Amino acid sequence: MQHKNSGKEENSSNFLSAIHLLKPGIRIKRWVILWILGISLFSAGIGYFTNKIDIASSFNFLPWHTEGVILLFLGCAVIGASFLGLYKTISQLIVGNPTLGDIGDTLYTNLSREKGPALVVIGGGTGMSVLLKGLKQHTDNLTAIIGVADDGGSSGRLRRELGVIPPGDFRNCIVAMSDEESLLPELFQYRFTEGEGLKGHSFGNLFIVAMSHVTDSFQNALSESSRVLAVRGKITPATTANLNLSARMENGKMIKGESNITAEKGTVERLFINPPFAKAYGPSEESILKADVVIMGPGSLYTSILPNLMVPGIRDALLNTPALKIYVCNVATEIGETQHFSIEDHVEALIKHTDENILDYVIANNNIVDIGDRFMGSSVPISNKIIRGVLVEYADLLDVDHPVRHDSNKLAKSILKISNRWKP
Repeated sequence: MQHKNSGKEENSSNFLSAIHLLKPGIRIKRWVILWILGISLFSAGIGYFTNKIDIASSFNFLPWHTEGVILLFLGCAVIGASFLGLYKTISQLIVGNPTLGDIGDTLYTNLSREKGPALVVIGGGTGMSVLLKGLKQHTDNLTAIIGVADDGGSSGRLRRELGVIPPGDFRNCIVAMSDEESLLPELFQYRFTEGEGLKGHSFGNLFIVAMSHVTDSFQNALSESSRVLAVRGKITPATTANLNLSARMENGKMIKGESNITAEKGTVERLFINPPFAKAYGPSEESILKADVVIMGPGSLYTSILPNLMVPGIRDALLNTPALKIYVCNVATEIGETQHFSIEDHVEALIKHTDENILDYVIANNNIVDIGDRFMGSSVPISNKIIRGVLVEYADLLDVDHPVRHDSNKLAKSILKISNRWKP
């Protein structure tokens, strides 16, 4: 009896899922209607020759047998077109032995993503990758704008030796936004552990740099790499200038270089970009101006987020866009950048280095936990709901397995919740 009930429940679930095939815009009904039209034309053609229908007397343009042949031909053509369209719609989804419900759910999800909001994420580092993994489940209209000031690790070595834009953050975002289910994303992240010259480099970094030489530009390399890994959305640099960072610490000491600023483990009083008037990458500006929502962060405040916002063209686009502008505050402080920082401190730093109108909303975590000795830093505490006229939205955003990071799905849902109720 239990098995019978289970079977009924499964059939009911599949039926409900299959209903998605009939939803408006799903691109199934149009082919079904076209197929019905084709069958009707074909049947009319047969009717001419079997004298089952008397329409020959109504149309005297051509001999009755010629009109019959034309109807048969048109019917076959329309039926063929309907099958071709239906095949193109669902062929890529028929892998293994999917149920009708599986196909309906997948088609519905894909359509929802195609019609999802235009989101722009600005930043870099691990925090941005975490966010992109969550957002790509909800929209294909996703643009990641990445910083280019990295001068450490594999990216720094390639930048110094070959004069290229540091590829590391771009590689991470390509993998985060990829829909590729093969080993390619894992291969992209593979880091060589031995070999003279190769040790420390990731395969993805080398691939992007090689592709930039083959295609004659870093932007083309990003496009081709994104195509190879079936990326949902676009990835662009904030600027193509050779950007370098320097910082004046609270003790008056000047530090040059992104990696050195973090390594100093002091408190940044003021951040500078060089050149100070670096030209923004045009498509990045356009994405911001056309966006529904622009998200800044999460990530290292002084080395991943602010350098992008301080590029004049990017800052001006943010001030002129009608989009909702959200800052995602980190769930934990970062040694070497934001130790002892509150949410207010994060917001003040953003405004100080850009403009007081740079934000509409702040999203912050309210699931405060004891991070312990496993990770460096501490949880950013809950504070006011309004900071400098900006509303702070609190939610449980914590990745319980890694309490210095956001949970991808929690964060994405929180952003979309705010976006859905936003009225400019």
